[in-house]
Amino acid sequence: MKRLLVTGATGQIGSELTLALRKKYGGDNVVAVGHRRKPSDELVSSGPFEFVDVGEKESLETVVKKYGVDTVYHLAAVLSATGEQNPQAAWNLNMGGLYNVLEIAREHGLTRVFWPSSIAVFGPTAPRTDTPQETVMIPGTMYGVTKVAGELLCNYYFVKYGVDVRGVRYPGIISSETSPGGGTTDYAVEIFYEAVKKKRYTCFVREDTVLPMMYMPDCLKSTIDLMEADPSRVKRHDSYNVAGMSFSAGQLAAEIRKHVADFRCDYKPDFRQKIADSWPMSIDDSAARKDWGWRPSYNLATMTTDMVQKLSKRFAEGGL
Repeated sequence: MKRLLVTGATGQIGSELTLALRKKYGGDNVVAVGHRRKPSDELVSSGPFEFVDVGEKESLETVVKKYGVDTVYHLAAVLSATGEQNPQAAWNLNMGGLYNVLEIAREHGLTRVFWPSSIAVFGPTAPRTDTPQETVMIPGTMYGVTKVAGELLCNYYFVKYGVDVRGVRYPGIISSETSPGGGTTDYAVEIFYEAVKKKRYTCFVREDTVLPMMYMPDCLKSTIDLMEADPSRVKRHDSYNVAGMSFSAGQLAAEIRKHVADFRCDYKPDFRQKIADSWPMSIDDSAARKDWGWRPSYNLATMTTDMVQKLSKRFAEGGL
C-alpha cells in the first residue's frame, strides 16, 4: 500500500487534496503536513497530521521515516500576490522546500514526487492566447521565478538521479470549501463568497481581465490522474500545461447574476492587475491531453451553478 505525504495540507488545494487521497488510499496512509495555519477538524480526525517547516530538511525527513512515506505531494508555497510583498521569503520557502523534498526523494529512493508549477511561469513575452507548452518563460513575479526554477530543478533530478517528479502548471483554482491563499486569481473565489453573503463585491482586477481558471474537482482530478499515469505515458518531468476554462471578471459576474439576481460587482484594480496582465488568457494543454488523457469536466456555467448551490447551502446553515 502506498504511503503518501502532502505538504501545504492546510492550504487551498492541499486541504482538499489530502481528503481526496485519504478517501482513495485510506486515512492512515496519507500524512498531512502543515506549518502555521490551523488544520480543520476533518483534516486532523481523518488521518495523521504533523506540523513541519518544509524549509527544515531534518524535520521533514523525520516525518518521512516515521510513516514510511514513499510518495510526496509537495504543495507548500508562497503564492504570487503574497510573494510580491516579501519576495525573499517566497524564494526561500518555494525553492528551499522543493530542494529539501527532492533531496529526501533522492536519498531515500521515494517512488514519486508531485510538485505543482503555475501559469505564473509565463511573462509578458509569452503568447497570451493558447499559450503553448514550450515557449519563452520570463515571469514578472518572484512566485513565477521560483516556478520556472523549480521546473528546471525537477527535470534535473529526473534526468540526473531518476527521481520520478511530475507536475502541472495550475491556472487559477476556484474552490467552494477552502479560502484562497494570496494569489492573483483569488478574486474568482472571493466573488462567490461575497455574492452569496452580501450580494456585492469589489474586484481587484478590471472587468475585461481574462485568465485561465479551473474548478477544484478538476484540479484534484488532474493531479491524481497524472500521478497515477503509467511512467511510459509521462513524457515531461518539468510540468504540463492543464486548462479548465477561461473567462473575464465581467463574464464571471454576469454568470453569478443568473443565480443571484441582485448581485453587484464593482471594479477597483490594485497591484495585482499588473500581474494578471502579464499572464496568459488561455492555455494550450494538448500535451497533457495526448500523453495521459487529461480532460476537464467543468465549464463556467456548470462550475458557477455548483459553487452558488454549495455556498448558499453553507450560508443558510451558518457555515460561512
